[in-house]
Amino acid sequence: MAGRLVLLLVMWAGLVVADRKLTVVEKLREESELSQFLALLERNVVVNTTLQHRQMTLFAPTNEAFQRYNGEMDDSLVLYHITNLATTLSNMDYAISTDLDGNPPLWVTMRHDSMHNDIYVNNAKVYVSRSYQAINENNKLQVLHVVDQVLQPLQPHGPSISSPVYNPNAYHFLEHSDLFNIGQYRLRSFRQKVNQLKKSKVFDTDGRHTFFIPVDEGFKPTTRSDLIDEKVIDGHVIPHHVLFTHATPDGKEFETLAFGDNVKVIISFSTTMNGNEEITYVKSNTVAGDAKHARGVVLADIVRANIPVKNGVVHLIQRPLMVVDTTVIDFLKEKEDGPLYKFYEVIMDLGPNNQFFNELNLAKDITLFAPSNEAWADFSVQNIIRDHKRLPEILKLHLVRERLPLDAIIHNNMNQIYQAPTASARKYLYFNVLTRGQNQTLTVEGGGVNATVTLPNIAATNGFIHIIDRVLGIPYTTVFEKLETDPMLNITYNLGKRQMFNQQLNDMESRYTYFVPRDHAWLKFQIKHPSAFKALFREEIGYFTKQILERHVIRAGRAYTVSDLKLLANETHPFVLPTTRDPLKLRVKESDKNYYVEWNGHWIHVFRPDVECTNGIIHVIDEPFVLESDIRLTGGATRVSCAYTYFMIFLSFCFVRIAEN
Repeated sequence: MAGRLVLLLVMWAGLVVADRKLTVVEKLREESELSQFLALLERNVVVNTTLQHRQMTLFAPTNEAFQRYNGEMDDSLVLYHITNLATTLSNMDYAISTDLDGNPPLWVTMRHDSMHNDIYVNNAKVYVSRSYQAINENNKLQVLHVVDQVLQPLQPHGPSISSPVYNPNAYHFLEHSDLFNIGQYRLRSFRQKVNQLKKSKVFDTDGRHTFFIPVDEGFKPTTRSDLIDEKVIDGHVIPHHVLFTHATPDGKEFETLAFGDNVKVIISFSTTMNGNEEITYVKSNTVAGDAKHARGVVLADIVRANIPVKNGVVHLIQRPLMVVDTTVIDFLKEKEDGPLYKFYEVIMDLGPNNQFFNELNLAKDITLFAPSNEAWADFSVQNIIRDHKRLPEILKLHLVRERLPLDAIIHNNMNQIYQAPTASARKYLYFNVLTRGQNQTLTVEGGGVNATVTLPNIAATNGFIHIIDRVLGIPYTTVFEKLETDPMLNITYNLGKRQMFNQQLNDMESRYTYFVPRDHAWLKFQIKHPSAFKALFREEIGYFTKQILERHVIRAGRAYTVSDLKLLANETHPFVLPTTRDPLKLRVKESDKNYYVEWNGHWIHVFRPDVECTNGIIHVIDEPFVLESDIRLTGGATRVSCAYTYFMIFLSFCFVRIAEN
């Protein structure tokens, strides 16, 4: 009996142990991905003692986070990951004090996206699903949060453990920057301007702010310092927001202290990849300027990001914001790993002092649509780079000889499709503005390529730069794909769905010349012939719609540019081209730098000539090739269709009777 009782007691004790919730330390030991943080924790005697006796919160970076970390790994680092309160996901405040004495707090960001809500501590994302809480042996609540980055404190320069300045704010950091470990960067030039202009209060103020401080390297040439005034210093501060780079959405705009009646400056982040390296830029956009502060974007690398201070966060940047003192070509060559360094390499491959380089260097009023580094990686683009005969014309397609800031393009595009002449003779850029909610995206087409403006309005002393995501003039779509994606050609594309007409336009064995009526042309046709236009989309008369479209397509061993057609078919001698439908008899003329084709005795404007595709050329025209007989036929197609249907029913009835007999 006694033996059985002992056995029951042992089993009961085992169940209790099995049912007991793991402590936070035991949970850490169980998680192999957190072994490096655990080792750091166990190495610190003070931390090990306090773990047993008080409540606390631990922010544990993963092993992968430690592998990416390039800061110091002394015993104090773990203290910056521990707080003396049990902070769960639901009771996180905007700032959390740490056990690392004399260091700024941890700043919490709640980022609300459309799909989910994220929590960041400084620049580290919290893995919300892995957060854990438990009671320790002394009945103290402890919380574990797993994060994807090591939390980097503001470390002193040198072996000293204690900070040379106790819990510094942004001004203390700026004033004593030589005492902190910020690498090779020095901040003397900007510090001198802040003190000289008596703007220390901007950095000394309490609260939650984001500060951008340019390093000394950014004050070359030395004349740049003369352009920094009180308003420019204000443009380096975002009030009431603590913005860490990963916790802040790309492109989200924030007002700076320089946002008043006359000058209005906003700031946003932009992240790009250079190979496997992530580069984060900050851009100031002076949306309203004056005589001393030019409108437009100034782009700067963040060379040392996410330095926590008592009143927010500091980012060290490669050059001052708001200051426009470089030409377009200076911006292209300013940094070896800058956002447009591949474009600059392509230009220079044509040789020093080539024509395109000289124009960029000497022109006073230009706008450059500059392909990003990623845009040059495409295989078809690589072939063109090696073709030094064709490359100059491709480059010229990206240059407009006037200043075109984004708002001017949008304004010019309000009532009609805006077209701007390029440095390439008879070549134009065409613009389209896509509006989604309050956001506007600008696309630009040149030489058959539609590109998106990813970073507009970079300001230069002699114009503007708009960064685009593709190289213009090097086609990458078939005629079919161009129709499918071009916002100006939707109606023709949808008409081509009748009788599978569009599918042939993907054929790479043939070369097509397609006169495509733009949407505006079809809408004019609809006003004049509403019933005929409506009938074109009816499935039962798709054959007639297909016949009309066939009249617009030349399928041959080559494609014809408008210049080719002008040589073959001038105003006095028409030229006959074979189409699937019937011979296309055309004459071509040029007037006021515009092309016109004559069809059926009527001159039609070629709105966009020579839209190149991988298997042909599209000419966008302002009227469809439609005859009066087509309209009558289309309008009466319903009656024809009904008669045909009744006739087929009658035939079926006859066949049934014959079979019965």
